[in-house]
Amino acid sequence: MQVIVDDLLTHYDLHGKGKLVVLLHGWGDSAKGLAGLQKELTVQYRVLSVDLPGFGSTQMPKTAWDLDDYARFVEHLLRKLEFQQPYAVIGHSNGGALAIRAVSLECLQPQRLVLLAASGVRTNNPTRRLIIKIIAKTGNAVTLWLPRRRRQALRKHLYGATGSDMLVVPELEDTFKKTVRQDVQGDAAAIDVPTLLIYAASDDAVPVADGRQYHSLIKGSRLEVVKNAGHFVHLDQPDKTVALIKEFLA
Repeated sequence: MQVIVDDLLTHYDLHGKGKLVVLLHGWGDSAKGLAGLQKELTVQYRVLSVDLPGFGSTQMPKTAWDLDDYARFVEHLLRKLEFQQPYAVIGHSNGGALAIRAVSLECLQPQRLVLLAASGVRTNNPTRRLIIKIIAKTGNAVTLWLPRRRRQALRKHLYGATGSDMLVVPELEDTFKKTVRQDVQGDAAAIDVPTLLIYAASDDAVPVADGRQYHSLIKGSRLEVVKNAGHFVHLDQPDKTVALIKEFLA
């Protein structure tokens, strides 16, 4: 399904009946990445999943966005679809950081919050951040002599070596830079919504340490660490992840 939101042609999926649950995907992903989770939850809930601007089938934002822009976009989408505030918001990776920021800004005011391998803790690995910063400043210069296609491939390899998702969507490089500068730990500390944190024991993109940090910041939150799973915990261990979410939302 499609609708115009903030002058952007926006793709979304809406299925099921009951209380509204909103799914927010991570960087470089789309609503398709959460399709399995959406299917499981539609048995009990009305589930809205959206391709955020620049991803999937939704148009690219006309300027570089940060989490605040994406938060307002989701708020405007709900308004356009004539929904009240959702019962629950589920965010994966960058979608989790977005959910935290959106709740802080009161763009979203859910009764339940689920964070799947949520990013947004920007203080745990200063060495990696420094490497990314250096590459961001020098990457263009050191690859300038290469043909454009080779240049882009090499820069993607350099970022990949540091675990950065910056060049997964090259057209959103400036948006990525703005987004990863936003540390949402302060926003998390102000959350008073019942929150379930699900992290994967083998996640090499967003470590369990980030989940523990959020757990310490969000009062009354619950942290679950899923074994034998990586960053896409809902795909690696779907039964376990769905069971935890259904129990929490009930």
